[in-house]
Amino acid sequence: MLARAKPVLREEYCKGCGRCVSACARGCIAPGTEVNPLSGLVPVILNLEACNSCGLCFEACPEPYGLGVAEVVASALGPKPLPKVEEIPDTRTTLPAGPPLVLKGTHASAVGALLSGCRHFFGYPITPSTEGAELMARLLPKLGGQFLQAASEVAAVNMMYGCGAAGKPSMTFTSSPGFSLMLEGISYMIGAEVPAVFVNVMRGGPGLGNIGPEQSDLKLACHGLGHGNTHAISLAPSTPQEMLDFTMLAFELTFRYRNPVVILADGYLGQMTGKVNLPAESIAPGIPSWAVYGDGPHRHNLVASIQLKEVDLEKHNDMLVEKYRRMAEVEQRADLFCCDDAEIVILACNTPGRMAKGAVRTLRSQGIAAGLFRPQTVWPFPIRKLEPLLGHARRLCVVEASAGQLEDELRLALSHAGLADRIEISHVRRQGGILPSQREIVAAVCGSSPREAVLA
Repeated sequence: MLARAKPVLREEYCKGCGRCVSACARGCIAPGTEVNPLSGLVPVILNLEACNSCGLCFEACPEPYGLGVAEVVASALGPKPLPKVEEIPDTRTTLPAGPPLVLKGTHASAVGALLSGCRHFFGYPITPSTEGAELMARLLPKLGGQFLQAASEVAAVNMMYGCGAAGKPSMTFTSSPGFSLMLEGISYMIGAEVPAVFVNVMRGGPGLGNIGPEQSDLKLACHGLGHGNTHAISLAPSTPQEMLDFTMLAFELTFRYRNPVVILADGYLGQMTGKVNLPAESIAPGIPSWAVYGDGPHRHNLVASIQLKEVDLEKHNDMLVEKYRRMAEVEQRADLFCCDDAEIVILACNTPGRMAKGAVRTLRSQGIAAGLFRPQTVWPFPIRKLEPLLGHARRLCVVEASAGQLEDELRLALSHAGLADRIEISHVRRQGGILPSQREIVAAVCGSSPREAVLA
């Protein structure tokens, strides 16, 4: 029965050598014209109307799974059930209560990573983030972890890819030029659904710029994480306490969504010290069921960002878009201060948010109903938390250390929510390592020039 069966072709195994074309006496096989995306070769074309099932093409084919009897090809290459891999869950340990610590921002983030179970650090030193890497270098070996200073940021991000693919938490500290170098690797990680945490202590730009604080990378984090369809939750802390808390949150989110998470600090926040309370628990991470861990149960897993067939890549991107939708639905975060009755809402994040909070207190003391809306996620932008304020606020004042990157995110979110014409928007902007001052913010709200306030 099998000997008289008509041939079937698995195009990805066909080399297009043409031996079957010569062997067929009925002219049922012809040279191909289109490249198969899986093999990069041009397979033959079958037209079996005149086929008498002589089997000569089977014998001529040098690829045993390329051209053959349907039952034989299917049994050799058909899908086989894979063993079920059980996920090993995280374990949590209660920490003893203790007094607050006084830590600088980068150190607080490093402590948060260690308490989250991160035992793998890959990075390259760059000011003003290096102190975080230095602390990890001192502590990781004592905790059985690995600290590896890579040859460059390009090398570091690809090491993080490998570590995350194995299901292990990893992180890096970097700053704006270094973050730019990591974008290709981040794009690969997003495509392959690999978790990792990137702490970017932003500095002045463009180019090398200087080491002063600037919110220079909001646009990169929100819309520029490599080519293609890429997004990542981007957290914007404003205190050393939030540097610790948001780092622990970042490790939770990066494994929940199998997607990199970015923490955007600025140069002042990386270096300033503050009171930090430790959490109630530390975490020892388990092993995800999808990980390429290197043991027997996980050997059938695959982590990759490449999809050679257009229909497969479109399907993969559709899946990513749905994941981004879930992130945007669930992970919008913001901190509101005196916003319940605010007529003027100041919008600021990172260290400028601290100046803005002081400005709100000053304005309130002058009888002006001001409030602070502080995005804690810049992607997704917390538009649902802002929308209720638009009913009583008559103006938004965006305070930032950039040329409008935060305001652009605000305007885009308002536009997508159908709220673009609901409120007047003004701004206070500084660049080059200079942060907006409390005096400038008060002046802008009161209607005078912020720069005049600096000179006064």
